[in-house]
Amino acid sequence: MTSQAALDKFYTVIPAGGVGTRLWPLSRASAPKFLHDLTGSGTTLIRGTYERLAPLTGRRVMVVTGESHREAVRVQIPELDASDLVLESEPKDSAAAIGLAAAILHRRDPEIIMGSFAADQVIAPVEIFQQAVREAVATAATGKIVTIGIAPTHPSMGFGYIRRGAPLQVDGAPIEGAPNAREVAEFVEKPGQELAEKYVASGEYLWNAGMFVAPVALLLDHLARAEPVLHAGLTEIAAAWGTPDQAEVTARVWPELPKIAIDYAVAEPAAAAGDVAVIPGNFTWDDVGDFAAIARLNPAREQESMTVLGEKARVYSDQSSGVVVSDTQRVVALIGVENIVVVDTPDALLVTTTDHAQSVKQAVEALRAQGESDVL
Repeated sequence: MTSQAALDKFYTVIPAGGVGTRLWPLSRASAPKFLHDLTGSGTTLIRGTYERLAPLTGRRVMVVTGESHREAVRVQIPELDASDLVLESEPKDSAAAIGLAAAILHRRDPEIIMGSFAADQVIAPVEIFQQAVREAVATAATGKIVTIGIAPTHPSMGFGYIRRGAPLQVDGAPIEGAPNAREVAEFVEKPGQELAEKYVASGEYLWNAGMFVAPVALLLDHLARAEPVLHAGLTEIAAAWGTPDQAEVTARVWPELPKIAIDYAVAEPAAAAGDVAVIPGNFTWDDVGDFAAIARLNPAREQESMTVLGEKARVYSDQSSGVVVSDTQRVVALIGVENIVVVDTPDALLVTTTDHAQSVKQAVEALRAQGESDVL
């Protein structure tokens, strides 16, 4: 299959799940982070994801999201066909979401190559990202599950890593349209600081951004081997998809499916079998995991040393630095405080520092335990 023929078989899948608890109270169950503009671009994260991939797949796009986000997603992506909006009654982790998309697409055409790209990532330049996706599709067409690994900019302990293996070849030559394809030697869990420094210094490791491109038949084959119960359930749902039995079968099967990440269910077992390749992504990438990331991603909106987000934000800053996100018209005055994070919403106020931004998740868990679910 030529690289263009492979691209003609390419279908984008956008899993849009997860609340983004480290971005509370801005991101909540009813309005998760992918429905927000967190970069000051005027575009929500999910719309930005769609627009990055639309030049490659046109309207061949499927979104997998929660039932409660149906209307919000349709507003953000009005081009989306009704049959390409897959709704979950409850979250079941990435293997179920991506696996169901693969199973539905496989019934439409078993030769489809799908690419899974999370709805909540910020990427630039778009042209370099798109070229990496083209290489991933060309590599997938040779019978590989392909991940796009991000060239690390620092020894992060917050990401998993991918160790690159030998360059991939077909008949003794580089893959047509994918000169940078490499075998995946192994996936590595989030390391400690010392190990992360060694990974980055070696030049052989990439960040695992959770981007996967694969022939749907191959992905489902590996899912069946590693997680047969999950595979059987998803196959049953896909067989009923678009028929009068869809609602009944989904309601019966989906709640019983095991929860597991796609990395553990497919990527790692497939890598051990020699079926995974990696394309290096030489573009900037951020999963906007906390408010420190928002401060980092919004340099153009700085007011002195303070990043301010919110159309109605009213902020006074004197000898202060950090980030303010305001969804009210209340005046926020900050004097002599550094690296502060203030998130002001009508029913919840967060005050922390960028150094403690990762700890917001613990506050959400504590509020849930106290029964304060109305603000979550």
